[in-house]
Amino acid sequence: MDPKLLLLALLGVFSLSQAQLEENECIKANAKSCGACIQVGEKCGWCTDPDFLKEGESTSARCDEVESLVKRKCAAASIENPRGSLQVTQNKNVTNRKDKDKAEKLKPDEITQIQPQKLSLNLRSGEAQQFTLKFKRAEDYPIDLYYLMDLSWSMKDDLENVKNLGTDLRRRMQDITSDFRIGFGSFVEKTVMPYISTTPAKLLNPCSTDQNCTSPFSYKNVLKLTNEGERFNQLVSQQQISGNLDSPEGGFDAIMQVAVCGDQIGWRNVTRLLVFSTDAGFHFAGDGKLGGIVLPNDGKCHLENNMYTMSHYYDYPSIAHLVQKLSENNIQTIFAVTNEFQPVYKELQNLIPKSAVGTLSSNSSNVINLIIDAYNSLSSEVILENNKLPEGVSISYVSHCKNGVSRTGEDGRKCSNISIGDEVTFDVAITFTGCKPNEKGALEKKPETVRIKMQGFTEEVEVQLKFICECDCHKAGINNSQICHFGNGTFECGACRCNEGRIGQKCECSTDEVRTEDLDASCRMENGTDICSNNGDCVCGTCECKKRENPEERYSGKYCECDNFNCDRSNNKLCGGHGRCECRQCICDANYTGSACDCSLDTSTCLAKNKQICNGRGTCECGVCKCTDLKFQGATCEVCPTCPGVCTEHKECVQCRAFGTGEKKETCERDCMYFHLEMVKSRDDLPQPGSVPFISHCKERDANDCWFYYTYAVKNDTSKIVHVVETAECPDGPDIIPIVAGVVAGIVLIGLALLLIWKLLTIIHDRREFAKFEKEKMNAKWDTGENPIYKSAVTTVVNPKYEGK
Repeated sequence: MDPKLLLLALLGVFSLSQAQLEENECIKANAKSCGACIQVGEKCGWCTDPDFLKEGESTSARCDEVESLVKRKCAAASIENPRGSLQVTQNKNVTNRKDKDKAEKLKPDEITQIQPQKLSLNLRSGEAQQFTLKFKRAEDYPIDLYYLMDLSWSMKDDLENVKNLGTDLRRRMQDITSDFRIGFGSFVEKTVMPYISTTPAKLLNPCSTDQNCTSPFSYKNVLKLTNEGERFNQLVSQQQISGNLDSPEGGFDAIMQVAVCGDQIGWRNVTRLLVFSTDAGFHFAGDGKLGGIVLPNDGKCHLENNMYTMSHYYDYPSIAHLVQKLSENNIQTIFAVTNEFQPVYKELQNLIPKSAVGTLSSNSSNVINLIIDAYNSLSSEVILENNKLPEGVSISYVSHCKNGVSRTGEDGRKCSNISIGDEVTFDVAITFTGCKPNEKGALEKKPETVRIKMQGFTEEVEVQLKFICECDCHKAGINNSQICHFGNGTFECGACRCNEGRIGQKCECSTDEVRTEDLDASCRMENGTDICSNNGDCVCGTCECKKRENPEERYSGKYCECDNFNCDRSNNKLCGGHGRCECRQCICDANYTGSACDCSLDTSTCLAKNKQICNGRGTCECGVCKCTDLKFQGATCEVCPTCPGVCTEHKECVQCRAFGTGEKKETCERDCMYFHLEMVKSRDDLPQPGSVPFISHCKERDANDCWFYYTYAVKNDTSKIVHVVETAECPDGPDIIPIVAGVVAGIVLIGLALLLIWKLLTIIHDRREFAKFEKEKMNAKWDTGENPIYKSAVTTVVNPKYEGK
């Protein structure tokens, strides 16, 4: 076998074992009781049948996947596999009001936006319990808005524009809700150096001498939440600007008090908005050291006569502390700040859930539009959150938002672009990882409560969690049972849960006796030195076999001498995949034999197309043909690469027996009597395919170039029949006269053709010569001029006086 293929096969087996190990954690957990077993995972079950364990198996072998227990012959009625459950205890429908002007006005506690409200869950370890939360943003939902304003000197112009905020904002909010309340508070800074000047004159008037300012203060609750807009305007008009020395303000002190002083502020269980208006930065935890203040902020209410009295005692709160208190009190924050400090508060927005940042004009003239826009932005996004989860409990969300959009992970908590009246759902899954043993060793976990709510809303879902720590059969356990070695354990769920200091399947041994030589002797085979065959541990004189990484592989036997994985393999399969391994020997299925069950007794795989076993050329062994004639090969000995064709192989014998010719005509009686010969008159009389199981049609030529036709057929294993056409087809002799005449005619025609060609070439040559002569004649010059050496005999004299008269 190719080494590479062998390596890949081994790697495949290893990967399979690892995959099985990962899938089946029940065996790996080594659970000694039913309660411990069901904590491993949701697939684990416990067999309570007292006779379930085989010799050598430990108590933990009762814990396995339910399907595996059934395969191991544990009756379904004997399998403990408790399941979790879910019950909805309060399920009030979400409020549905289509026309708020005509509908009866509801109190805040009569409006429902989240459904259901209470659930009870029984949690089994590893098994998730799922339920669906529905959220609908209610129409005409009440709003409480608290305006917290920086009254340092730089905000003087802004105060003038805020004086009419109450009535103007109330008028604009009528489009959103008919139940709107507004409150007002202000802040400056801690009243200690170096934040303010502590000279007596500056404590009275921190501004310049020509400006009339009020004394500095940390935080003041000017007006608790009210639906009287005119009163808001009246009290704000009476406010005066103050001053401080440094640029950052003490706004965090003020936000903390607004969040935790619910009674003084007047918060209701409705939408709570905090508008924080400033044109400066902020101090946070640690900055108090500049004024000698080192005590961390305690996050409690310290308002006396609506004034924060502990600013000189407690440091500024940290951002995380603010986030916690704002979230606990369901307050959504709107930071209305100038353009200069936009980047700072944008970073702060990323840290504070359900917060928004708006750009405040230099004199706060746009504050109403800013509040409306920020509110619409905050209310259009819903985010689920839960309180701190109990140990071992996890929760996951899947959101189903508008337009069929679904999200998972952290995005599964959110839905955006939610308008009034829109309805969205969230799938919630809660999972538990297992109970812990108490001081007495019993598994337990007290009930817990998880609260789920939408950020910025006071409504919540209360989820009561109860945990399945023990099996039902645990309740029927018999303490100090005589079955467990004279009362040394509790007999429950078909097995003994031993008392402290006792071990063994029946608690028959104390921990002090486990390794004594006398007990070890009973764990050795006769004439053997290995304890439990090195495959187990000797516990109280009895072998408890080790477990394999692959839970399907097990040791067994009194001395752990047997196993179900060390049998012979075939095709990389244990017992060839046709049997089971018991005590290192294959027990084969029907129709299979051999040490690896790799020998099939079925001969159907050896049948050839002619219905013969191995084409009559071999024997069928283990479902495979073994060819007796080494020339043949193939699945049914049908291929002979080195053999001539059937027709060529039998040609000489057919020729000698049918026609008395050929190379074997002298030895025909000796070599060619192995078939039965039948002569037929014509080729049409030869047997056709299908009439005989195995037949070959042959056409061969003899020494006289005559063609003879025959068929070779095989019947059964030995009967061979040859049908031969009695007359061979020989070619006729040539006709001499036409051949001679043709040759003579050919020669004559070739001669005539050659003469004609010669004559034609001669004519062409003559014509070319004559044309050349004519051309040269035309080009001659001597016949058109005088001969330079010629002297005429006539002399002509001209009279110069003769004028032609």
